Amino acid sequence: MEGVTAVPSPRPEPAGPSRTGRTSLAAALLSGALGAAVALLATRQEWSEGTATVAGGAFPLTAKGSDVTGVPAALAVVGLAALVAVFAVRRAGRLAVAAVLALSGAGTVAAALLGASDSTALDEKAAQASGDASATVGALSHTAWPYVAAVGGLLLLVAGLLALRYGRLWPAMSGRYERGGAPRQRRAAAPADPDRPEELWKALDRGEDPTGA
Repeated sequence: MEGVTAVPSPRPEPAGPSRTGRTSLAAALLSGALGAAVALLATRQEWSEGTATVAGGAFPLTAKGSDVTGVPAALAVVGLAALVAVFAVRRAGRLAVAAVLALSGAGTVAAALLGASDSTALDEKAAQASGDASATVGALSHTAWPYVAAVGGLLLLVAGLLALRYGRLWPAMSGRYERGGAPRQRRAAAPADPDRPEELWKALDRGEDPTGA
């Protein structure tokens, strides 16, 4: 029909910054918390095992991740603290904390991979068991737990990279609002009592007119 203008159908709008911020925030929180938990759990497990010669016989020895190196556990705690602190700062401070988070993850990966082939902890246990300071462990083998710790560090690294890339879109904690979200109202100063001289002096110190005129 003439005189009738066709109305175009609305096109779906692309995801805005708010949606991107929420998605990246959820991914970073999940990745960081899971990574720290995995790294801490892995360091409490058995990383290596071997034998030491004691009184002519083979004495079995084992070493946990915390015996091999304390770096992954320490960096996992630092990364978890940085993940929480990233919401308490803004702008340059947020970038700095996000960098700490990413470096904690990278350090956890490196320390775990180095610990996967380390025999120092078992050599020390072999020396103690045999009473010979020069004794070393034999039949050395390693478990998969060092690599599990490395995966935890990788998740922390991903959380740090997300914070570096999308942290500017994330919300920050503020002391300007109450729990309900409403701005705090400043209480008006009570008028000075003319019968109390100390109240008059306080009002003058505040730059107020004690007469109320």
